[in-house]
Amino acid sequence: MAVPPSGWERREAIMLRVVPYCALAISVVLIAFDGSLPAERMLATMGVVLIAVAWLLLTTRVGPAWAQRPWGAAIHFTGFTLLSATLVYLSPLCGFFAWSGYLQVGTLPGRSKWAGVAATAAVVSSTYVGGFQHIDGSTFVVYLIFTGAGIALGGGFLFFGTMLGEQNAKQRTMLTDLAEANAQLEAALAENAGLHAQLLTQAREAGVLDERARMAREIHDTLAQGFTGIIAQIEAARQNPGQWLRFADQAQALARENLSEARRSVQALRPEHLEDAHLPEAITGMSERWSAACGVAVGVETTGDPRPMLADVEVALFRVAQEALTNVAKHAKASRVGLTLSYMDDVVLLDVRDDGVGFEPGVANGGFGLSSMRQRLLRVAGSLAIESSPGEGTAVNASVPALPAGGGA
Repeated sequence: MAVPPSGWERREAIMLRVVPYCALAISVVLIAFDGSLPAERMLATMGVVLIAVAWLLLTTRVGPAWAQRPWGAAIHFTGFTLLSATLVYLSPLCGFFAWSGYLQVGTLPGRSKWAGVAATAAVVSSTYVGGFQHIDGSTFVVYLIFTGAGIALGGGFLFFGTMLGEQNAKQRTMLTDLAEANAQLEAALAENAGLHAQLLTQAREAGVLDERARMAREIHDTLAQGFTGIIAQIEAARQNPGQWLRFADQAQALARENLSEARRSVQALRPEHLEDAHLPEAITGMSERWSAACGVAVGVETTGDPRPMLADVEVALFRVAQEALTNVAKHAKASRVGLTLSYMDDVVLLDVRDDGVGFEPGVANGGFGLSSMRQRLLRVAGSLAIESSPGEGTAVNASVPALPAGGGA
């Protein structure tokens, strides 16, 4: 995208076109007032004036495309110089028109500008000695002096004008590049705005999906597990009619606990067991209640230096332990379960092992429970490993980074 010419550049272009006509008009007026030219010479001068006007119109105003090319500019200046020399020969008062040749030099290509300055100085200097016809032995030296001075002055103006033109050309190039860069920047900003809107849409969609997954995990970890325990108590009551009241009380307690836990989970708060206890105590208490409800012995061991962890980390480990015990109750047919919580320098490990029937990890995937545990651990940059084989029991190994409470996830 080219930068349009500035105001002074447009005025300069107009001046270069208008000044030769004005100079020619001044020369004609001076000749008319002088009245010293014979009629024949006056007629010849007016004829050449008309030819000069036609030449200017042809090459600078309404001329063909060749006049805009370098060789066309040379043809224009050559004709202009010959016409101005002819007019000066007819009348030295036409020196005003010849002087405007200095303004035409700038249209010439390359070093030919200097030749144009010399030719213009030679024509203009002749007016100081009365015209070319008056150059003789007594005036030749004066003519050379004026010609040299004209070349020096014209050359100086040409040099500084060329330097200024080059600077202007560089400035125009820089402005053109800047305009293109601004256009590209505007296009990039518009594209970024579109991408930003697209990212916001994707983020909202991802947030919805993540919230759905969270709700599914929470429902599974609360309602599903609670109902499993309640069903187990009801089945035990049917098998032991004489102790139905004890099993009913346990089922009622599980139902109340499950309802409270579901409310907290839906509100995205910490599990109730972690509200007033550290993670080891919370897991121990949850395991004891599970053992009492399911009739399976549980041993809980803590190694290392227990310390408060980031809330999300503790919730993830607690839910993994809870889900692992729920899987034991539903599938393992185990008689004993061992939970080990290990605090290390940079990680916290949770191992849940049972002596149940086991399964083949490559065939049975544990359903939604194992998927839920993996997703929970991934959210805190943790990992889950399952070790099991038919008849050999199952080991659930969870690992999470040891992020201290109050730190950034």
